[in-house]
Amino acid sequence: MDDMKIKVFELRDDERAAYDRVVGELPAGCEVAWSADTLTSATLDMLDGAEGVVIVNKSPLDADMLRELHDRGVRYVATRSIGFNHIDIDAAKELGIHVCNTTYPPYGVAEFAVMLMLMALRNYKPAMWRQQVNDYSLAGLRGRELRTLTVGVMGTGRIGRAVIDYLRGFGCKILAYDPFPSEELAARGDVTYVGLDELYAQSDLVTVHIPLMESTRGIIDCEAIAKMRDGVVLVNVSRGELMDVDALVEGIESEKIGALAMDVFPEEDGIYHVSRTHDILANRNMAYLRQFPNVILTQHIAFYTDIDVDSMVEQGIRGILAMATGECATEL
Repeated sequence: MDDMKIKVFELRDDERAAYDRVVGELPAGCEVAWSADTLTSATLDMLDGAEGVVIVNKSPLDADMLRELHDRGVRYVATRSIGFNHIDIDAAKELGIHVCNTTYPPYGVAEFAVMLMLMALRNYKPAMWRQQVNDYSLAGLRGRELRTLTVGVMGTGRIGRAVIDYLRGFGCKILAYDPFPSEELAARGDVTYVGLDELYAQSDLVTVHIPLMESTRGIIDCEAIAKMRDGVVLVNVSRGELMDVDALVEGIESEKIGALAMDVFPEEDGIYHVSRTHDILANRNMAYLRQFPNVILTQHIAFYTDIDVDSMVEQGIRGILAMATGECATEL
């Protein structure tokens, strides 16, 4: 479709270069405007007749909000993210609003996951703390070598497979779980697909790369952790809600969990990606877990690379046009 009016919301300064490039390459009939604001009931007038909108997850679209968009002529919504649980997909379909998410190369997130593994295994957090006060002692900092461990990879989609490819270079034993195993991956011989219970029981380190659905919400709970090896290392760069935080706290306090590294956290919205330096934060679990020396919490930045940011902006805008022509590979 050559003629389309599109409004991009939540555009950050670091996305402007990609935005300008993509808009400059669109057909002449496409009219695209942007705003740094989120899309809420208070900013609906900013639509200015747009038929397509591009958002991120700070603009939740429930059934009421989607109805408002539909009444104003919006027929296409693209989210510049892989996750889409901030959009009521069923309500959108009932209203005839097409929705797509975006993908981006898996390597940035996969690299970040491996980085967190190494930081957790080598006790980098307490080492960094000590360095700030000129404490260069060794006690308590002895780490483990990744090559000697068994790593369980939960989810073998694009990111999970990229993680596996990186792990192969370390020489560790790799187990994998996925309800839909990859025949190509299984045939390689250096990865063994197993059931979840077996993955839990045999893995020294478990890294999570599964999507958030009702069936996976809280999948890492007390029962799952109890099946894991003592001292297990847990890594999550997927979605915070995949883990039961109370179970994580209990696992850390009991020392069942040897180390925890998370780039995501339940109820992170309104905290991550903004400065809250002088604010009182109402997320007690986040604050409590952060103080443990063997817990690493990063602020949802695994995706934040030059390549991935560019890809999300481009796919978000072009996804609107692709849905209009029925050629969108990521339409939900």
